[in-house]
Amino acid sequence: MNPSLVKARLVIMEPPASVGAKPGGRLATVAFQFNPNTLSLAKTTEWRRKPARMAEEASLPEFVGSGPRALSVSVFLDATATHDNSVEERVEKLMIACVPTRASIQKRTPASPWVRFEWGTARSVSFDGVLANLSVDYSLFDVDGKPLRATCALSIEEAGASILGQNPTSGSREARRTHRVVAGDSLPQLAFREYGDATAWRVIAEANDIDDPMVLAPGTELLVPATKGTS
Repeated sequence: MNPSLVKARLVIMEPPASVGAKPGGRLATVAFQFNPNTLSLAKTTEWRRKPARMAEEASLPEFVGSGPRALSVSVFLDATATHDNSVEERVEKLMIACVPTRASIQKRTPASPWVRFEWGTARSVSFDGVLANLSVDYSLFDVDGKPLRATCALSIEEAGASILGQNPTSGSREARRTHRVVAGDSLPQLAFREYGDATAWRVIAEANDIDDPMVLAPGTELLVPATKGTS
């Protein structure tokens, strides 16, 4: 396998605790077996135009607002080499994003998780959102009826306010960026370089499911999230 190949993934998170807040803790990460061949990104704007009886062509439009970004992506699942339950297990993991979380139900404010599609340094398609639609097409089955292949179509609608086109080297902690690990890297070292505080390494560890901050595999792509309250 090419060690430089960055795999796409879907991060599933607890919904925000209040309006305008950031998503909560991570519930699951669904790593794609195969990177998508295509991504579809859409965004709408709304204009209001009053009829003008004297205008020769049309009245000037008045900008009302812009709609959320919407990302459509297909996930191909295949278990023909292993004949195990991995296809159904991955589908069930994706289904988590379609139902209210246990924590939100306990608070009597049912809400489904927020999600974020991540693929290396891609920025325009990486934003906090909700899974607006999930459809699964099973195309191959084992002798016992177990699904061996499936194509999952995901539609993610932007839900949070994100800063698009932020310069990753500007030092702003509101931007998310990625870092490719090189020999000798450690999380405290990376945290000091990014945030000016080596003790903030736990923020990066949590975002990437890392247990040992001193052991990083060269070539690994790490998500470096925003942090708040770090000086």
